[in-house]
Amino acid sequence: MSSTRRGDHGALKGEYMAKYFAPLAATAALLSSPALADTVCEWMEFTQAIQAAAAPPPSAPRVPDHDRAQTQVALAMFEALNAIDRRYESYLGLASADPAASQDAAAATAAYEVLLRHYPGQKATLDDSYALTVNEIADKKARDSGVAIGKAAAALALQAGGIDPAITQVPYLPRTQPGVWVPTQLPVFTPFSTAFKPWIMDRADSVRPGPPPALGSEVWTRDYNEVKRLGGKVSKDRTPHETLMARFRITPNMMPSYRMAADTPGRRAVENARMFAMVNMIYDDSLMAIGDAKLHYNFWRPVTAIRNGEMDGNPATGPDKGWEPLIATPNHPEYPCGHCILAASGAEFMKSEVGAKPAWGVRVSSLSIPNAAVQVLPSWDEWVRQVSYSRTLGGVHYRFSNEVAEEMGRKIAHMAMAKVMRPLPSAAKKKR
Repeated sequence: MSSTRRGDHGALKGEYMAKYFAPLAATAALLSSPALADTVCEWMEFTQAIQAAAAPPPSAPRVPDHDRAQTQVALAMFEALNAIDRRYESYLGLASADPAASQDAAAATAAYEVLLRHYPGQKATLDDSYALTVNEIADKKARDSGVAIGKAAAALALQAGGIDPAITQVPYLPRTQPGVWVPTQLPVFTPFSTAFKPWIMDRADSVRPGPPPALGSEVWTRDYNEVKRLGGKVSKDRTPHETLMARFRITPNMMPSYRMAADTPGRRAVENARMFAMVNMIYDDSLMAIGDAKLHYNFWRPVTAIRNGEMDGNPATGPDKGWEPLIATPNHPEYPCGHCILAASGAEFMKSEVGAKPAWGVRVSSLSIPNAAVQVLPSWDEWVRQVSYSRTLGGVHYRFSNEVAEEMGRKIAHMAMAKVMRPLPSAAKKKR
């Protein structure tokens, strides 16, 4: 198991793909694009730059303080723009506001206020970028109105999505026998990982799947031998292209696809803000769901199972005492697949935004391969298929785990679309 997505997220968020969907953009320029869509997109990218600059050293203990900063930025921008251009149900209950207010000022202020609260040490950079945005707005009345709306939206967003004090946080207990050594590094899922208030689900275990297959089953036999054959550091059956796929997919960056979606002619700023808010909220809930399931089942990784193949009681799953996976095994239980739930949940939502097969393709770059070019895939379903397959090719997941996680992700996406930020009936009647 991927977005370095927040200031002190630690190993887990870095492992899950730089918020899985966003680049670690080191550029700071929010600068001067006049299009409303750019205001939303650029502040989302700028959020990543601020978080990267504020990130503590990898050895620092994980704390939950900023785990949801990026989602709060996106949600605040959505609420601010939706108050001005009312198209959707409000998530936070922000009332409709001045329709003549500057949307640029509202979106930038909402993002700025959230980021400043989370990362006060980045105040100088934030102040400069904010000034570059709002000082270009000539209409003072519209600008001031937009600023006020943005501040109101940020204040509400900062109160949402925190740790639920009613949830008991239980430390992970390594399973062992008295006197027997086990690796001492604890899983990257901390006790608070599943203690946040979900954005969409009722609770972290809302989509918890059934258990992994029995070790004597046909499914276990099939998938054990598949990952053993294809996912080893040395494999005669994995093609060079499949090896590249496994490495390219470790930390995918979906921002090229989000940019193409946001730049579609006719889209409004509030539509783009809703897209980013939904993607982030779905991501957070997916991560909670996968953490809950992984810690609940505590299922062994291929490297453990294959080196101890004689222990499963299945004569069709022979051991390989020297087997190693192609890519590094993440430090948490195997079942279900984290990358797979994140890919599937995001893809399922994006189908509702741009269709299953967008004309410009599904465009993906990689943070795990330096200077990687953007790959273009024909559909969101193909993207999900490749992510899942890449985890088996990398030697870190079984096929059944991938398939189960995909279904979990689709459930969360459909739950989100059915429950939150739904289009208002009156919006469909407005001229675009």
